[in-house]
Amino acid sequence: MYAYTDFDTAFLAERNRQFRAQVARRLDGSLTEEEFRPLRLMNGLYLQLHAYMLRVAVPYGSLNPAQLRALADIAERWDRGYGHFTTRQNIQFNWPALTDVPDMLDALAEVGLHAIQTSGNTVRNVTSDHFAGAAADEITDPRPWAELIRQWSTDHPEFQFLPRKFKIAITGSPRDRAVTRAHDIGLRMVTLDGAAGFEVIVGGGLGRTPMLGKVIRAFLPASELLPYLEAILCTYNLLGRRDNKHKARIKIAVHENGLEAVRDLVEARFAEIRPDFDPAATEAELGRIAAQFRVPLSKSAPDTAYHDARAANPAFRAWADTNLHPHRDKGHAVVTISLKAHGASPGDATSSQMRAVADLAERFGYGEIRVSHEQNLVLPHVELGNLPLVWQRLKAHGLATANVGLLSDIIACPGMDYCALATARSIPVAQEIATHFERLKLEHDIGPLKIKISGCINACGHHHVGHIGILGLDRAGVETYQITLGGDGSEDAALGARTGPGFAYDQIVPAIERILRAYLRLREGRDETFLQAYRRLGLSPFQAALYELDSADAA
Repeated sequence: MYAYTDFDTAFLAERNRQFRAQVARRLDGSLTEEEFRPLRLMNGLYLQLHAYMLRVAVPYGSLNPAQLRALADIAERWDRGYGHFTTRQNIQFNWPALTDVPDMLDALAEVGLHAIQTSGNTVRNVTSDHFAGAAADEITDPRPWAELIRQWSTDHPEFQFLPRKFKIAITGSPRDRAVTRAHDIGLRMVTLDGAAGFEVIVGGGLGRTPMLGKVIRAFLPASELLPYLEAILCTYNLLGRRDNKHKARIKIAVHENGLEAVRDLVEARFAEIRPDFDPAATEAELGRIAAQFRVPLSKSAPDTAYHDARAANPAFRAWADTNLHPHRDKGHAVVTISLKAHGASPGDATSSQMRAVADLAERFGYGEIRVSHEQNLVLPHVELGNLPLVWQRLKAHGLATANVGLLSDIIACPGMDYCALATARSIPVAQEIATHFERLKLEHDIGPLKIKISGCINACGHHHVGHIGILGLDRAGVETYQITLGGDGSEDAALGARTGPGFAYDQIVPAIERILRAYLRLREGRDETFLQAYRRLGLSPFQAALYELDSADAA
């Protein structure tokens, strides 16, 4: 885990002092709401449907127990006793009073957290693979690079007023667990002749014009990452449209100018600025950062307890089958803690649940916690022999749902329950889908499935890359839900295909059931996942089942 330096601490204290003064001026009327708006957004404070919302950055999704406990304390003292973990690995507090926000920011600063650049037309929180530093398939831990990017981009004078917000994701594994192709810049660690570098992807993004990113550099030497990123952002700052915010993202610049033209501009700018970056200084700083991310795993204790529990307890075995991931050390496992209990609001965790996870990380997880973009928490390093006890303690706090990667592990934005931009509800749809299929006892039979729900066209729920995507819209004052099929956020990324007309709120759950019963009928055995069946069969048979058509009509 990265620990703040004296400079970091002083910088954050000064930023918070400035914002406290700005809040005081807003409260005494010296600032209008219009004047205050850009100032609060620079500090992660939004005005939502019913109240202010504070979005706190969790850089590259990494937390330590003290930080998670501080988030729990903030939720209890200044909010309503819970926090909402988001698809950018952040946490949101949905009900703070404006008068309390400066104190909340000071409390965050005490444990090395902040809300800087969680809003605004700037480089947002850099996200990463939530299994980084632990996954068995990893080339290298990408988080030191993510931290280097965070330091470089924070308050960068040239990139505080970009044409639009800018999102970067990084992964160190061939398996893409960071949805890199749906970001403005995606970075994938690769090797060439034994040397580590990055595949650089630009122009991805979802929203009203979903696009998958394109490879602008197949191999970039790792030592040249920062000047290359700067060259991309400089080029975007010049090309990005400022006449229409809906066409301001870099994906539109790439689309309108063409990848080759953008690449030529980036490479030219890169050649100009590369001499200004000292590779030795970058390497030294990266080494200092990387040293803080090394976890000295203890020699694994006997794993007898784990194997005995698997053999004797079907509930533990079901949890182990879905919620554990292979670790780089065979005596450990990566544990995903589902925040998707059937009927719960996806991504929400109470203060008591956060404290319970912090305690488990401290005792059994080498002091590390991760937030995943799929709105779950992760203990990245747990010895196999301790897993039965970890499971028991999670179970006591309602955190042992065995559904990671299954139907009820749904990504959902806050929707119209909170968001001023939303045009339909998301959370109730996710809750009803989860409870409906739990009653039917079909979830484990259906197997791996990613359902993603957005409450408006901005696509904060990533519905475009869901195996089943659901988009809620307002049609003449009525909530209508469109369905897409075949999306994928992995290394084989794809945008989902729209099935046809939407469904009313009370029709959407039966519609999803028709799709999934068709899958169960059409699959070539239990080993063929929904996505594999869709890719084999195409849209037509699922469309026919969804709209209860003859196959010929669907074609």
